[in-house]
Amino acid sequence: MSNQHDEHESSHKPPIRKEMSRRQFLTYTLGGATAFMVGGVTLPMVRFAVDPILHKKGEGAFIKVVEASKITNEPQEFNFELPQQDGWYSSIASLTAWIRKDESGKIYALSPICKHLGCTVGWNSDKNFPNEYHCPCHGAHYTQDGKQLAVAPKPLDEYKVMLKDDWVYLGDIVANTRVK
Repeated sequence: MSNQHDEHESSHKPPIRKEMSRRQFLTYTLGGATAFMVGGVTLPMVRFAVDPILHKKGEGAFIKVVEASKITNEPQEFNFELPQQDGWYSSIASLTAWIRKDESGKIYALSPICKHLGCTVGWNSDKNFPNEYHCPCHGAHYTQDGKQLAVAPKPLDEYKVMLKDDWVYLGDIVANTRVK
């Protein structure tokens, strides 16, 4: 009978609480502190790398350049300024565009940057190539629509154009869609 009584008493004993040793305490504390410090160093680097991806890409800014009534069928050079923000540094970029109307009266603007090596092209600047854009650096030349005729591998880029209140606004530079 005593065996039954002992079994009954042993089943009602409170569970034995396992205590944390000093070694376990130090391991958990140092591991947690190390993880906190690694996270403090790593998270800003990850944010820096991923931040440009998280920003929504806008339509881009359009800059007021010239009155639409001043645009002719002959390419004209127009200079305009684009405010830029690079981090904490604000600057103003001076840009140029060759703007003209095509046969249907649609206004378009070409970038003056040669697609060969990045020099600036001019309209009717070489007597050997009349009514063409010509690059003085390496002899590339282009048609009125910006199609490459010699040296350059691609046609001149063009600006996005928006007409508003009888003014021509220029936006981002895109690949030339006028020529094939």
